[in-house]
Amino acid sequence: MLVYVPPPLRSYTKNAHQVNAAGSTLDEILWQLDQSYPGIRFRIIDEQDRVRRHIKLFVNEELTEDLATPVQAGGRIHIICALSGG
Repeated sequence: MLVYVPPPLRSYTKNAHQVNAAGSTLDEILWQLDQSYPGIRFRIIDEQDRVRRHIKLFVNEELTEDLATPVQAGGRIHIICALSGG
């Protein structure tokens, strides 16, 4: 599974804009990412196991907040961070 990492989270991936991860659900992918890049999952998922409100997750172009969303080998996950400020 190819995971596209937004610029605000690239400090966790040594500035890589895409990384590979394995798993059968979105949650498994995020846990596997955290094994490879400690701390990244906490920036995406809060203490109640919900997607943080400033993060959007797309699995093969489908927006989802459900961590049980199934993923298939060869797919893509895009992590999008909202911008704020003024």
